[in-house]
Amino acid sequence: MDFLPQFNRLMTEQRDLALATSIENVPNVRIVNFYYDTSKKGIVYFSTFRDNQKVKEFKQNNRVAFTTIPLSENQHVRVMNAIVKKSDLTIYDLSEFLLKKNPGYQKIIDHAGDEIELYEIHFSQARVTLDFTCTGIVSF
Repeated sequence: MDFLPQFNRLMTEQRDLALATSIENVPNVRIVNFYYDTSKKGIVYFSTFRDNQKVKEFKQNNRVAFTTIPLSENQHVRVMNAIVKKSDLTIYDLSEFLLKKNPGYQKIIDHAGDEIELYEIHFSQARVTLDFTCTGIVSF
């Protein structure tokens, strides 16, 4: 089975992901909303306030993992061994796409957009789980 269409569907439909970091063997995880452009394979975009704790963690260890948060059932995407970096784009460059998933984010952008930074998660492989009997890998 070709899992790429299902990967693209889940990355487009699902709104949030659990982003995992680790500093000095102390793991941490948080929920962030995200945007995935199906034409830019293997890059997930998310925003955060520039003085957030996770930004400090990224500077110490830019290796991360994530799983999307299922909307229903157990369908999700999981990525290990990814790299996070500050994007050359801004929140304003991708706000149209982020707002499609989370319209309430407009208030945050209006109020504090200049304090928000955009980050990219780069990965070469993802595991797609459709149910407990159907999982597969996509590679970029």
